[in-house]
Amino acid sequence: MTLDSPFDYASQGLLYVPRDLPQPSDPRFTDAVLDAALPMIEAAGGKTFVLCTTLRAVNRAAERLADEFAQRGWDFPLLVQGQASRTELLDRFRTLGNAVLIGSQSFWEGVDVRGEALSLVVIDKLPFAPPDDPLLAARIEKINRDGGNAFVEYQLPQAVITLKQGAGRLIRDETDRGVLMICDPRLFSKSYGKKILRSLPSMKGTRKIDDVIGFFERGAVGAPANAD
Repeated sequence: MTLDSPFDYASQGLLYVPRDLPQPSDPRFTDAVLDAALPMIEAAGGKTFVLCTTLRAVNRAAERLADEFAQRGWDFPLLVQGQASRTELLDRFRTLGNAVLIGSQSFWEGVDVRGEALSLVVIDKLPFAPPDDPLLAARIEKINRDGGNAFVEYQLPQAVITLKQGAGRLIRDETDRGVLMICDPRLFSKSYGKKILRSLPSMKGTRKIDDVIGFFERGAVGAPANAD
C-alpha cells in the first residue's frame, strides 16, 4: 500500500540550492556553506537545523556560527550536538523558539519539531557513507565483484534514503512552513543529481537568495525544484 503525504509541500516548503559553492572535497566547503547559510538564518529568525554529514563539520559550524552571531549581535541561541543529550537539546530548541541547532547523523531521523520553532533546515552535502567504513567497503567489493555497479545499486540509494530522512525534519504538520537548503553542487553538476531531486518532497525550488527571503517575508515560492 502506498499512502500519499497529508502535507502540501508545494505551498508549505521551498527547496533552495545555492549557486557557486565549491565541491564538497574542497577544504573551503564547510565555510562556504556557512557563508551561504548565514543570510538564510537571519531571514528565518534563527529557527534552524544545520545538519552535517561529519562531526568535523559540526565542530567547525559551531565555532564559526558562535563567532558570527557574536559579531553581528544576533540573539539566536546555539545548540550543538554533544552539549547535552539529544532529547534535552530538542526540548530546549522547542522551548527557545529561535534557536539554531547543529547536529550530525543522530539528528537526521527520528526528530519531530512542529510549528514555527523550526523554519529552516540546512544540509551541508549529500550523505554518502564514508568509503573507508569497513562494512561499506566489503559490500562495495562484493557488488562490483559480482558484476554490479556498487555506486548505482547501493551507495546512491542509501544516500537518497538518508537525505530524505534529513529533509523530512522540516515539514512535520499540515500547518508547518519552511525552507530546505541543500548546499551540494552535485545536485546539478552530476548526472545522478536529477534522480536525487526527484526523490525529495515535491516542493517548489529556487537557486536565488531573494526568493528565499521573499518566502520568509511574504510567503512567495520559486520555480520548480529542478530549475537551473
